Amino acid sequence: MSDRPTAVVTGASSGIGAATARALAAAGFHVVLGARRLDRLNALAKEIEGTARPLDVSDKKSVAEFVAAVPECRVLVNNAGGAKGLDTVEHAQEEDWTWMFEVNVLGTLRLVQGLMPKLRKSGEGHIITVTSIAALQAYDKGAGYTGAKHAQAMLHRTLRGELLGEPIRLTEILPGAVETEFSLVRFEGDQEKADTVYKGFIPLAAEDVADVIAFAVTRPSHVNLDQIVIKPLAQADAMRTHRQD
Repeated sequence: MSDRPTAVVTGASSGIGAATARALAAAGFHVVLGARRLDRLNALAKEIEGTARPLDVSDKKSVAEFVAAVPECRVLVNNAGGAKGLDTVEHAQEEDWTWMFEVNVLGTLRLVQGLMPKLRKSGEGHIITVTSIAALQAYDKGAGYTGAKHAQAMLHRTLRGELLGEPIRLTEILPGAVETEFSLVRFEGDQEKADTVYKGFIPLAAEDVADVIAFAVTRPSHVNLDQIVIKPLAQADAMRTHRQD
C-alpha cells in the first residue's frame, strides 16, 4: 500500500465515483476503488495509481472481503447507489424497491460498519455520503428512490451525533441532476428515455460533484462541512427545472 493516506470510493467504475477517484488521487490520496465492473476499475486504478477491488455493496460477503483487503482508511466515500423505475406507489415494483434499499441504504451501512475501526484508527477519518436532493423532498413517481435516499441520509446524519467527540468528520453531498449513467440504470438501458431527463438545460457533470467532494475532504481537520447541496443553475428542486425549447 502507498504511503499516501487512503481513500475508499464505492461505485467507482463510472460517473461521480470515477470522477471522485481522480479528484482524490490528484489531492494526494491513494484511492481504493470498489465496484462490480472490474475491467473499468482496473483501467482507472492504473490511470491514477490506485487499487481496484471487486465490490457489490448489496452482498454482505462481497463487502466483508473488500473491507478485509483494505489495510487502512482515512476517507470513505459512500457513492454506490442508484434508482430503478419511475412508477407510482400504486404500481410500484417491489423488487425495484428492494434493490434501491439494498444498494443505497444497506450498502452504506455495511461499508460504514466494516471500515469504522480503520477510519477511527486513522486519527482523522472522514465519511462522505452521496445522497441526493431526493433526500430533501418527495416527488411524484419517485417514492422508492426518495424513500431510500431519505433513509440513507438519516443513517448518515445520525452518525454525525453518534460520533461527536471522535476524530471522524461527516459530509453529506446532495446532488441534483448530474448527467451520468444514473438515468440509464433507472430506465433499464433505454438511452432515448434517459437522454430526455437532461434535455433543454445544462446538467451537472460528475466532475462538478467530485470537485466539491475533494474540497470537503481537504479542509482543515477541525472544519466539518455537514451538508452540501449542489444543483445545476437551471434546477430549483427535484420537480422544477427550466428547460430551453
